Amino acid sequence: MADILLEVCVDDLAGLDAAIEGGADRIELCSALAVGGLTPSAGLMSAAQRSPIPCFAMIRPRAGDFIYSAAEIDVMTNDIYFAASSGLAGVVFGANLPDGRLDTEALITLCNAIGTMPRTLHRAFDLVPDLTEAIELAVECGFERILSSGRKASVPEGLDDLAEAIRIADGRISIMPGAGVNLGTIDAVLARLKVKEVHSSCSSTVAVKDKHLVTLGFSEKRVKKTDVALVRALKAQLAADSQ
Repeated sequence: MADILLEVCVDDLAGLDAAIEGGADRIELCSALAVGGLTPSAGLMSAAQRSPIPCFAMIRPRAGDFIYSAAEIDVMTNDIYFAASSGLAGVVFGANLPDGRLDTEALITLCNAIGTMPRTLHRAFDLVPDLTEAIELAVECGFERILSSGRKASVPEGLDDLAEAIRIADGRISIMPGAGVNLGTIDAVLARLKVKEVHSSCSSTVAVKDKHLVTLGFSEKRVKKTDVALVRALKAQLAADSQ
C-alpha cells in the first residue's frame, strides 16, 4: 500500500522551509492562515519556485465568505495567471452562492483561466447543502481533489460526511481531510476513512517575545508556526499507518 501523502499549509518562507525539511509531500501556499488562508504574495509565490516539492497557491482574495463579485473573480483570475507564471504546481480555490451551493459560473470561469493546471477545491465545499451535487460539479470542473472537514468545524467531527463524500466520489476525485488533522487525531481518522492524502498545518503555538509588537497591534500574543518536528512526526505516522 502506498504511503498517504501529506500536504502542509504554510503562510511564510519559514513555514515553507520547515514543511520541506520535515518531509511534507506537497505545500498549500497561503498568506494569513489565521483566517483560513488567503492568496500568497507575489514574492512568496516567486520564492516557492525553488521548492523541491509541489506547491499549490491558495487563490482567495479576502477573508470571510466565498461569494465573489465579478471584480473579485477578475482578481482571482489574475492571481491564477501569476501562480502559473511563477511555476507553481497548482492552485486552490472555491466559490459559493448565497445559499451555500457551489457557484458554477465562477468555478467554470476560474477553471477556464487555469487550463490544464492542477486544482484543488477548498473548504467552500463545507458550506454546500448537497454533497452529491457539489462533488459532481467538482468532477465536471476537473478538480483533482476536494479539501474538506466534512461540513463540520474539524475532521474528527465530520467523519460521517467525509465517509459519504468518499462513497459518492467513488475514486473519481480525491477527498482530502483537512482541519483538525494532527498527531492526536490521525489514527482515528484513518481508521474510518480510506484516503490517499491528508492536509495539516503541523503547527505549534509560540509566544511573541517582543511585547511592543503586541501593544502596537502588529501581532497577537501567541502565533502559530509550522513545526519541523510535527511535520516529520505526522509523516512518519502516516507511513506507519499505510503498512
